Amino acid sequence: MRRGFVDAFLVLKKKLEPYRTVNLLLDNMKVFLLVVCLAVCGLAQRPQPCDSPPLLSGSLTVITQSESLVAFVNYTYDGIQERIRLQEFGLSGNETFLFDFLLLYKQRIMYQINNENQTCFKKRLGTSFYSLSVPKNASFQGHAVLGSSSFPGEGVQINTWEGEVHTKDGIAKYIKTVTQTGCIPITTLYLTPQDEWVVTSFYDNIVGIPNLQNFEPPKFCENAQLEEEEEPEYFYMFI
Repeated sequence: MRRGFVDAFLVLKKKLEPYRTVNLLLDNMKVFLLVVCLAVCGLAQRPQPCDSPPLLSGSLTVITQSESLVAFVNYTYDGIQERIRLQEFGLSGNETFLFDFLLLYKQRIMYQINNENQTCFKKRLGTSFYSLSVPKNASFQGHAVLGSSSFPGEGVQINTWEGEVHTKDGIAKYIKTVTQTGCIPITTLYLTPQDEWVVTSFYDNIVGIPNLQNFEPPKFCENAQLEEEEEPEYFYMFI
């Protein structure tokens, strides 16, 4: 009798073996899917490089190391047509200055405008357009709150990124801070290929361009002759 039960059990076990294999495969698949889900969730939680609004305007300050330069700039930025207007005044050493630059990257032309003297220099722009967005190859460094997190409205959440920019003179390194919501630029610290630092701080940013005329050179620039010598590549430090 016992022998019969043993034989019956072995026969039943053999018949159920394919189902057991299927169950093992299903269990392994569940584990695999769980691992994939955890990996995707972890990647989704980690901040990714963001795109700043393509149209921005506002103000910024620039402080450099080598020339003891402090500049206060009103900027207008068009990331779609790749053009920037920089209207600035500042202090270099013991001297004050006024500058007005219109940078048209698609045309590779820069206008240096003096509204007071009604003079205009038209130069070849020797640099590529640098977007305000966080570059896709930037490395995430951390998250912080600018201001206070004690009560709603007292602080702004920001993300910090770092990376490198290839210039004609070599590789420049940067640390870039933007708002977590909206990817609005806050500060950028550049270390030039000559190991000199430049700090740009943004404020009073507005999404959009209130006055498109900022991208039109004044009439007294119409007769300006193009100087073929390329302007040095340093405007990347301003953004």
